[in-house]
Amino acid sequence: MYHEISDKQFLSSMKELCFRMMNELKMSIYNNTPLEVEMNLVGSGAKNLILQNVKEPVDLDFNANVVGWEESVNIRKDTREIKECIKKEFNRILKKFGLGDCQDSTSALTTKLIHFTEGNQTKFSIDLAIVYKDDYGRWNRLIHEKTGNVTYDRWYWNEIPNSNDLLKKVDKIKNYNLWTKVMPIYKEKKNMYLKNNDYTHPSFIVYIETINQIYDNYHRKGII
Repeated sequence: MYHEISDKQFLSSMKELCFRMMNELKMSIYNNTPLEVEMNLVGSGAKNLILQNVKEPVDLDFNANVVGWEESVNIRKDTREIKECIKKEFNRILKKFGLGDCQDSTSALTTKLIHFTEGNQTKFSIDLAIVYKDDYGRWNRLIHEKTGNVTYDRWYWNEIPNSNDLLKKVDKIKNYNLWTKVMPIYKEKKNMYLKNNDYTHPSFIVYIETINQIYDNYHRKGII
């Protein structure tokens, strides 16, 4: 079952290292590709909602938000090229930090497990999703649909469900002093999906579900 991590020093050190890597990746993408990205820690990690399942590894979710591209790039069509560009630079940065190449999964680039050699040696990894906001303000995530034969694979943008106005909802929840409601519901959802062996809900999606549930509940009551 999921529980909160009590070692604040470990959490701080983990975030510091991951932010260093992401900042270097951002600059590497800017200098070596036709893309410009912003790196954002999202979901549970950004809101101090990091949970651990017993003693299993911890993951931090980052978004590489594509905010600019050269004229040679068609943001809607060059999906494979976009992911390959970012993956190449990510592997370059991982090598610099003494780490192996990332894994190209369906919806993210995932590092191999990392751990500190001193102090808390809990293993952790980075899940890096590639996203962009379309002209309608909707968040889209780059998906690599695998078939077992790369010739027939598909790369495409998929709208992140119920992601509209997420930041506005978070601000409302905080402004009405309802943020203490987030962690219990978030943990309950994580454990529910774990119990049901449902691995289709990464932390960022569970976080969105949690925010929407709290906002909708108190909005219906006329509180926010």
